Amino acid sequence: MEPVLHHLEVPGPRARHSDERRIAWWEWNATGLDSPSHVVVCVHGLSRQARDFDVLAQALAPHACVVCVDVAGRGQSDWLADPMAYQIPTYATDLAVLLGHLRQRHAAVTGTAEPYALTIDWVGTSMGGIIGITLAAQPAIGLRRLVLNDVGPVIEPASLLRIGEYLGVQRVYSSEQAAAAALWEISQTFGPHTPEQWLALSRPMLRAVQGGWTLHYDPDIAVPFKALLASGDMPAVREAMRAGEAMLWQLYDAISAPTLLLRGADSDLLSHETAVAMTQRGPRAQLVEFAGVGHAPTLVADEQVRVVRSFLLDA
Repeated sequence: MEPVLHHLEVPGPRARHSDERRIAWWEWNATGLDSPSHVVVCVHGLSRQARDFDVLAQALAPHACVVCVDVAGRGQSDWLADPMAYQIPTYATDLAVLLGHLRQRHAAVTGTAEPYALTIDWVGTSMGGIIGITLAAQPAIGLRRLVLNDVGPVIEPASLLRIGEYLGVQRVYSSEQAAAAALWEISQTFGPHTPEQWLALSRPMLRAVQGGWTLHYDPDIAVPFKALLASGDMPAVREAMRAGEAMLWQLYDAISAPTLLLRGADSDLLSHETAVAMTQRGPRAQLVEFAGVGHAPTLVADEQVRVVRSFLLDA
């Protein structure tokens, strides 16, 4: 089974080479229904793309429609004209538009006027989880269940420094295999993968250019991220981080949807202490940690897929 690629025009910041802007999403639907009543929306991490979820999607697709999104500037979605627009408010607005589109499509197919006849669950890895927290805190969005993959309101500074070393750096590689090897050098925290699994995860991350292959995202997604770190004003950086944490805790505490929190036991982004706090406040997330994995579980291993599948389908 292969997914179908769709595009949706969205408002807000304009695209780099057009007055209109589109985001891309891949739809996995093995139910045989024109519009299944259950959709699982999957959203990737900071520099990744929608096909990260291929293994999970194939496990869920016989039971629900799975929609995997390329966030703005990644994969098949348009790049932004203004690099400073590569921030959570843009992404959350784009995804809210997509959720509305899915509900309207379902209503048109089924003839129902009930806006929440379509059940929507969310699986978000890292940045995709922060977008999920932002939307799940809004009752009007109507998410049923929320899976947060190795992310919470507190982001450990060490992880930001690590990510800052490679984010936005674009090199040309002579082959897909060479590019996959380079990606592995910065991604070993993802945990054990077979060579076949890693190549499958890496291929959608690449685009052909003159002379070989490069990463399939706009290097300018790093501009807002590095602008903060490069300011040199560490008190201001710490203050900005504290303000961001306070806002995210406020959003998290507003979530009522049952929540599953996944954590790599060796994660440098989501501390065990923060994860435990997330089980004690807000939606009181169910916490599952995976040994031998850092930031972030790729949802490829059988154990990881099984936990998510059970939470979403056995409810």
